[in-house]
Amino acid sequence: MNKIWLLGVIGALAISHKVNSQDFSLHGVVVDSVSQKALEGVAIQVIPTNTKGKDFFAVTNVNGKFVFNLPADSYMVNLSIIGYAPMQQAITISSNSELTFTLAPRPFPLGEVVVSSFRVNRSIKELPTPLAVVGKYDFQHQSAISLSNVLANEPGIAMGGDGVWATSVNIRGFGENRLVTLVDGFRVETANDLTASLSMIDVNDVERVEVVKGAQSVLYGTGAMGGIVNIITKDGYFSSEPHLSGNIIAGVASANNSYSGYANINAGADRWYLKVNGTYSDAQNIRTPMGKLPNSQFTTNNISARAGFKPFKNHTLKAQYQQYSASDVGIPGGDAFPGPATATYSDIGRRLFSASYEITDVTNTLSSLKLSYYNQFILRDVLLFPNTVSEAPTPNGGIRRTSPQYFTPTGEHLTNGIQLQSTWNFTENNTLIAGIDAWARNLYTERQKYIKVEVFNPLGVLITTNNMVRGETPTPKSTFATAGVFVQNETRLLDDKLTMIVGGRADGIQTKNEQNFDIDYLIMNDGEPNYSPPNQRVTFEAGKQNLFSWSANAGLLYRVGKDIDLSASFARSFRAPSLEESFKFIDLGNLVRIGDPTLKSESGYATDLGLRVWKQNLIMQVDIFANWINNMIVETPGEYIYTTTSTGIADTLPALINANVSSAMLYGSDIKFQYKATKGLVIFGSGAYVIGRDTEEEENLPQIPPLSGRFGLRYNVNRIGAIEASILGAAKQDKIADGETATDGYHRIDLRVSSAKFNMGFSNLQLFAGIDNLTNVSYTNHLATNRGSISIEPGRNIYLRASITF
Repeated sequence: MNKIWLLGVIGALAISHKVNSQDFSLHGVVVDSVSQKALEGVAIQVIPTNTKGKDFFAVTNVNGKFVFNLPADSYMVNLSIIGYAPMQQAITISSNSELTFTLAPRPFPLGEVVVSSFRVNRSIKELPTPLAVVGKYDFQHQSAISLSNVLANEPGIAMGGDGVWATSVNIRGFGENRLVTLVDGFRVETANDLTASLSMIDVNDVERVEVVKGAQSVLYGTGAMGGIVNIITKDGYFSSEPHLSGNIIAGVASANNSYSGYANINAGADRWYLKVNGTYSDAQNIRTPMGKLPNSQFTTNNISARAGFKPFKNHTLKAQYQQYSASDVGIPGGDAFPGPATATYSDIGRRLFSASYEITDVTNTLSSLKLSYYNQFILRDVLLFPNTVSEAPTPNGGIRRTSPQYFTPTGEHLTNGIQLQSTWNFTENNTLIAGIDAWARNLYTERQKYIKVEVFNPLGVLITTNNMVRGETPTPKSTFATAGVFVQNETRLLDDKLTMIVGGRADGIQTKNEQNFDIDYLIMNDGEPNYSPPNQRVTFEAGKQNLFSWSANAGLLYRVGKDIDLSASFARSFRAPSLEESFKFIDLGNLVRIGDPTLKSESGYATDLGLRVWKQNLIMQVDIFANWINNMIVETPGEYIYTTTSTGIADTLPALINANVSSAMLYGSDIKFQYKATKGLVIFGSGAYVIGRDTEEEENLPQIPPLSGRFGLRYNVNRIGAIEASILGAAKQDKIADGETATDGYHRIDLRVSSAKFNMGFSNLQLFAGIDNLTNVSYTNHLATNRGSISIEPGRNIYLRASITF
């Protein structure tokens, strides 16, 4: 009764067309063709076929039902949902009707999944570029400790990280600094020496993740040399009739005694919608076969809201707000926190606001004009205990003992961006997108070091104790701004057998920084700050640099037969040096690691050849690829020339300085297949291999994942659910760079079960469970940076998750 009342309120508030006397009701239900069970969440689109009337849209409720009020006409009804074959059915409406639609189960999609990472919606099988799509059901079926854990099951994608929470992905040998991460099409810009850009995402709120494997600088500008990770979060939807729905997800896992709870509410009508959701998660130190991994705990929460409004016909305004925050996040690894240090994120989070306004069917040829704006703020507050003590003799034979107590680095990353895109359809076989985008990242950092210095006489008696606070700005206050213009044309030829995509882009980039010092101030024994401390050095003078870069791409997709495609893609990409690469300053005492503001952009060339099979009982994707990088930024031996503010005298220190002095080549292959062996049994597998070489030094590149693969069986039991067993393995990685450690090969067994949806009248319940690392095998991930006595991955993990929709 309450839900009926709420639906009535929504209907009263909805700004939608009134039903006139010529409208008739269509009451429909969608069922499984095998089990005859009602299907929830089926997308229904009703398109007039004899008139130019508007389209109608709805999503089936928990009982598989939907309703439309339609004028008398002929219509084409399109029905689609993951796990079933899409269906089209022609109907004629001349009176009130009740219809039943049946969908046939399909064990795997045949390339019909629609993606948006190419700035225009296309199904996977229509695109020549290799990509992987991981949907919300994949995250529910798996333990999903992090986003990266699930993505790493796709060939060519490997997981790295500085622990359990702070993770990243590596695509075909390209690390985080040569990939672009997007949330709903908007860039996530933060420090790339700490792996956390994929961690500040609520896994429960993910609709799907689109991973483009290969260079895509034409569409997204700097950084997209190795690929794109586009995280699409759950959105609301317009519907022809008022609707109200919701979802509650709760889960637990044994490896780190974690709990996660998520809830959302979704309401809307013909001209508006609103979706709000929230998540809370808590996890303790994770268990490994060697014991608990210290300092691997985390607590997170997320709130978000999305809204849409149609003020006029063909006009759509959308806005969203996301706020993700985490506290007491252990960082048991990472190059930024070496040695015996204990580091935690005392506070880390991401805040996103975005809005877009789109006009469709502007003219006969201009199908869409869209303006988007976003503002994204990322905060990183670290609490670090160095856990080191150093001693030095004094002139009188005593000892000076220096004990760093704790450090508090802080980083604030603010990005503002705007995009204007037009989509043109000059003919039925031609689509052109053109636009401009611009964004700027502002970086502010600070660090306080709390240090105790004790002086002992030659007899070991403490003479004096000094407590000092050293204030520093690790990276100068700086800005990275870029603006670019892009165009991409898609043409279908030879009766749609051949698809050709070509594009180009030009970008201007400017970086600015303020003057910076190795120390800003010094406080001794709670006294007043001294802003001109002894031996204060200038690290970077204030400056401004300008760069210009360009990129291009071409792709071909040829349909050899009804269900076999050949693909080829070629691209030129670029990556401008990051603010951290330009202005890094790490003082190691007798050696300095330092950036260079005059660095040039890296340039890259990429090619990919692919074979795809889309048969009813077999899908397969095979790709071979090669990538070349020029002007690669690496550290080279040199001298750091500095002046002290007190004397103005120049001096030097040995240094490792970032420079454009190297070139590299990465090449390899990946494969993925699924085979329907019997009515309910699916055999699946994947594999990937990449080699990375520094072609200047004739050495191996660092952080290259080893040969890896996955093989498994999945069995679907009608009306009950599914069970899946898989084995994941990797070979020994001994093709390593200087300073890296070889890692042994391993294999791991995972089990997963999921139930069918149980209808409880007003809601549906679905259960998921599984065991990761069934045999509790001890192994090391080559891309992980875990340090200390435990450097291996999590042990046996039993998880359980429940999802209730209403």
